[in-house]
Amino acid sequence: MVKLANKVNTNSETYQANYKAMVAMIDQLDNELKVAREGGGEKYVQRHKARGKLLARERIELLIDADSPFLELCPLAGWGTSFTVGASLIFGLGVIENTICVISANDPTVKGGASNPYTMRKAHRAADIARENRLPQVSLVESGGADLPNQAEIFIPGGRMFRDLTQLSAEGIPTISLVFGNSTAGGAYIPGMSDYIVMVKERAKVFLGGPPLVKMATGEESDDEELGGAEMHARVSGLCDYMANDELDCIRLGRQIVKRLNLNRPLGWRAISDKSARGYGAIPVIGPMVSRGISYQDPIFSEEDLLGIASADAKIPYDPREVLARILDGSDFDEFKPLYGTSLVTGWGSIYGYPIGVLANHRGILFSEEAEKASQFIQLANQVDTPLIFLQNTTGYMVGKEYEQGGIIKDGAKMINAVSNSRVPHLTINIGSSYGAGNYGMCGKAFNPRFLFAWPNAKSSVMGSAQLAGVLSIVSRQAAEAQGREFDEEADREMKALVEAQIESESTALFITGRLYDDGIIDPRDTRTVLGMCLEVVYSTGISGTRGYGVYRM
Repeated sequence: MVKLANKVNTNSETYQANYKAMVAMIDQLDNELKVAREGGGEKYVQRHKARGKLLARERIELLIDADSPFLELCPLAGWGTSFTVGASLIFGLGVIENTICVISANDPTVKGGASNPYTMRKAHRAADIARENRLPQVSLVESGGADLPNQAEIFIPGGRMFRDLTQLSAEGIPTISLVFGNSTAGGAYIPGMSDYIVMVKERAKVFLGGPPLVKMATGEESDDEELGGAEMHARVSGLCDYMANDELDCIRLGRQIVKRLNLNRPLGWRAISDKSARGYGAIPVIGPMVSRGISYQDPIFSEEDLLGIASADAKIPYDPREVLARILDGSDFDEFKPLYGTSLVTGWGSIYGYPIGVLANHRGILFSEEAEKASQFIQLANQVDTPLIFLQNTTGYMVGKEYEQGGIIKDGAKMINAVSNSRVPHLTINIGSSYGAGNYGMCGKAFNPRFLFAWPNAKSSVMGSAQLAGVLSIVSRQAAEAQGREFDEEADREMKALVEAQIESESTALFITGRLYDDGIIDPRDTRTVLGMCLEVVYSTGISGTRGYGVYRM
């Protein structure tokens, strides 16, 4: 391994401007996360507490092991839409009885925990993570089912939630439901299709139709308890496996079930009391992985430097080696093909003792040489069963007559082929921009990375806003010429301004994360921590790379 050098001048005007801009973006992110964590707002939070109930986040905190981290995922789902930010569902990765689990919790302070279209997307993502990483899924249930005014967007895709639960069980991945309150209509099938069900006495209510619906449908008179109470389901219907005396007892029983799954693995997640990750609030920094016997050294250079390294202007590239020097063990990096395809940095390192391969964009553009280099490197990583980390900061593949004639399409296709058919886990972080097919080649959302995060400065779209508006302008001008009519320059200027504004707003990190095109925005200083937690997850299931690929267009 070679120690990475530090070329960052923290006193330079560029560094200081970048630092100031990043801090402002992090402050905005913190404000948005605060809004999400407030759920339905003070009125509904207090109403929930007045009923003697724990909040969803309090339930999660009690469920996971003491002083262990909770990596919340997709916390800003629904941002920029008419739906409450967070989508009435909290989910992430937590450790229960020394076992990493996917944990989801309905937030009953948001419309009684009812599901909207973004709730569905979040729930589907939770199931995908559980399946890909073979993690038990624990659901903390209190939901009124579908948000009926939006049923047209929920009903049909919502069925996947039930399919996912049954398929997880069939694959030997445990599913557990802890029911704290109402679980109505479609919400009743969440516990109904779980392997284990715990219900809180006199609080949990599970029924396909509540008393009013039953009255309308059948004319039958009934109350909540005899129709779907915990006592009835524990003694009569048999739906309930364990009846808890109260919420704390329900959580205790949930932990007991996980303990008996015989899945606990030695973990490296350890809390450090005086330092915690900033982007998600509840994530402590990972401590020594003594349980695995893994030894490693911290990076030589400070994570704080990352705030000034990342360019405030997406058009200005920066050297990803400076990022690697602050996230890799001992700042050690064995660069592969350093003199070839220099706009892409590839090589080997480790994070918290876990071996990784890295692909990181340098000067943004991917040429044929970069594509060929990436393809070879991805194949090598698969040969030695090593996960890959993609650090995206690309404007895409190079265009132009020279490059088209030189075979940029077939070379880009090789890289996309390699990414598509690679079987080692991929972890992706957008640390700048991710445009066009470069997003695909660098393992964007469509290529199913195990986890995908973004820095607050990240942007992503089919191309930059100015380029896109310019393309539309050229097409309009050519159409006018072909039709023999005069081109309206003023209308063209107005069109370009509107298009640029629209694309700029739709390419921001907040817009992208609000639509669940990533797993969350993270503070750059938390990059090593978050990657370490994700690597713990992917390494715990075993890694086996691809030994054969599809046809390469040579």
